[in-house]
Amino acid sequence: MQHSYDGLDRLGGFSRVGLLVPLRSRNFRLLWSAMTVSLIGDGIFLIAMVWQAYALWNAPAALAVLGIGMTVPTIACLLLGGAISDRLDRRHILLYSDLARALVVGVLAALSIAGALSFPLLVILVALYGVGTAFFTPAFEAIVPDIVPQADLPRANALDQFVRPLALRMVGPALGGWLVAWLGAGPAFALDSASFAASAGIVLALRTTRSIEKAGDSNLTAIADGFRFVRQNVWLWGTLASAAIAYLAFLGPTEALLPYLVKNELHASAGDLGLVFAAGGVGAVGAAALMAQRGHPKRDMTTMYACWTLATLAVAGYGLARSTTQLMFACLIFNALEAAGTIIWATIKQRHVPASLLGRVSSLDWVISIGLLPVSFALTAPAADLIGVRNTLLVAAVVGSAATFGALFIPGMRAIEDTEPITQLSTRNVVSPTGAAQVVSLPPVTAQTTSVSVPG
Repeated sequence: MQHSYDGLDRLGGFSRVGLLVPLRSRNFRLLWSAMTVSLIGDGIFLIAMVWQAYALWNAPAALAVLGIGMTVPTIACLLLGGAISDRLDRRHILLYSDLARALVVGVLAALSIAGALSFPLLVILVALYGVGTAFFTPAFEAIVPDIVPQADLPRANALDQFVRPLALRMVGPALGGWLVAWLGAGPAFALDSASFAASAGIVLALRTTRSIEKAGDSNLTAIADGFRFVRQNVWLWGTLASAAIAYLAFLGPTEALLPYLVKNELHASAGDLGLVFAAGGVGAVGAAALMAQRGHPKRDMTTMYACWTLATLAVAGYGLARSTTQLMFACLIFNALEAAGTIIWATIKQRHVPASLLGRVSSLDWVISIGLLPVSFALTAPAADLIGVRNTLLVAAVVGSAATFGALFIPGMRAIEDTEPITQLSTRNVVSPTGAAQVVSLPPVTAQTTSVSVPG
């Protein structure tokens, strides 16, 4: 059904549903629509990739190797992607990234349907997919403040975290589980490829008036500027360092072992795995709706760390679960808390990082946070062989939550809670709700949400 947003543009149209406020902007509606279509395809891809990998190599190491194959190229290209997103038209980066991934997943679909796909080929293709993600991610995070008024950023981030799990963890996996169970992985990959093509078509309609600076500095100099900004702010480098340690502890085990647990220990189906992921989507959607109504918390760093610490501790529920129902409950709790923290983090960055550096800082956020993820994947299979799948998940939860909670007490970490957001340029281009560009004067900003999507 095609929804109309005309009523939402009228005075009072947003007062009852704070989550929908950013949709006043035509450009954000387009970006939101493109993201929704693409994320549903990604949810389908997630289930198809897992089942395809285990069909080719039914061992705990299968997803670990696949995870390394995807994350290493992503990490290697993220800094370049961030620098380019601050220097070129971010719409074009989104467009080309979508088209490239549509092509890669289309080839994957054709090989799977033809029965010509091998595990090494699967790893190569997901590596190319990871390269596209490295350019898309910082451009997407940095374009939001270009098209959304600053006052609406917390709700825009909440809406992102509402749609993301709804599409990626609920609708996509449920549809992907059904497609894989009835038609096989090939058609599921084909549908994901089509979703990227549809997203690219929507991105083509975006109109922004952000000026593109023809700076003489090289990309390496631009990247160095981003590093310098991160190094000067304890709330940035401290959070990224703690995330790197926490993800090292729990991300590899959850991504590689949760599907293995469902398939080989609980002897459940692809549809059951889709339901587990979908339960996480329910939790994240509920958290996003609540955050949109309550607004950005005053003690944002403290609240964010509390959410992330409890979320990581909830990973222990995977190791303790004895049924898919229990896995669903653990997944719901984990994703609800993770989403709440991510909304806050996204808003903190957008309020305290200059717009001209946001793409580079976002890419550094990803690089530092997930820099040890290949190591996490590499350690997962040996750990599971040594102490068992369930014990690996329990240890991951304890170590990850301890690393997260400890970072809150780094000297100066919470000082930002008493600091006003930075003042951006006194004038900037703003896109009106009708899509027409206008230049307005902005008063100084006054004080008053990226992170990795985890299938578990």
